[in-house]
Amino acid sequence: MPAFCYHRPATVEEAVGLLAEYGSDAKVLAGGQSLVPLLALRLSHPEHLVDIGRIDGLAAVDDGPAGFTVGAAVRHADVELSPVTGRAAPLVAAAMPHIGHRAIRNRGTVCGSLAHADPAAELPAVALAADAEMVVRSASGERTIPAADFFLGYLTSALDETELLTAVRFPSWPRSTGGSVAEVSRRHGDYALVGLAAVVGVGDGGRVERAALSFFGAGATPVRVTEAEQVLVGEHPDPAAFAEAADVVTKSIEPPGDNHATAAYRAHVAGVLTRRCLAEAAGRATGGGA
Repeated sequence: MPAFCYHRPATVEEAVGLLAEYGSDAKVLAGGQSLVPLLALRLSHPEHLVDIGRIDGLAAVDDGPAGFTVGAAVRHADVELSPVTGRAAPLVAAAMPHIGHRAIRNRGTVCGSLAHADPAAELPAVALAADAEMVVRSASGERTIPAADFFLGYLTSALDETELLTAVRFPSWPRSTGGSVAEVSRRHGDYALVGLAAVVGVGDGGRVERAALSFFGAGATPVRVTEAEQVLVGEHPDPAAFAEAADVVTKSIEPPGDNHATAAYRAHVAGVLTRRCLAEAAGRATGGGA
């Protein structure tokens, strides 16, 4: 690895002070599952590492009136094994088994994955589908960034170089709402060729009131296909509506092509996942699914 100066602040104030002092020469270290490989391959050359892993208050998971809040030092495994997650944030719970391998989930953090902003990762797409908010601190104060405004490009977020993502807040899960996460990858634990985080909310009349289709591995950021979502709203959650939404997805999504899969294959898979995830999410929303 390249040489760097290691800092282990005891408070958030100390951490953001270090980021303010060193700016673009500093990187935040939490679980290290994204940063350490970049350092080992010398794709990143920070002069300073700011380790936030032992800051009191950042390792909390809270299910309160504001929603399901996950601190910056909370690891994937903590969220996956928490008895609260399945009730307070079902879409997050559905995504957890897909993230890397057990060893990665034991060390990697939820906020670290979001800050890394890899478009093939599960949690950015989940945050986008669930309308999550990022809680960000700097030496000048705190601000909240909606997930829709957070992911700007490949490995690029709205975080300023002097800011620390201290928590992510998922809004309270509405009643009669179901979620589903599925992906296609070459091997278990690999990044997804294409994946989908889907949400379906059903009203008292049995029709879809809310739908979210957030794809990962389909662009430079997580991708919401609003045209397909609009097709579902006001319709009964049945196979015909799901097929129509899937057709819109396949025709409108513009995934990249590379040595792993062609753009046409990814678009086809996106349509297949749309039908599957919508059926599962709708079943959970109406009490007919697991």
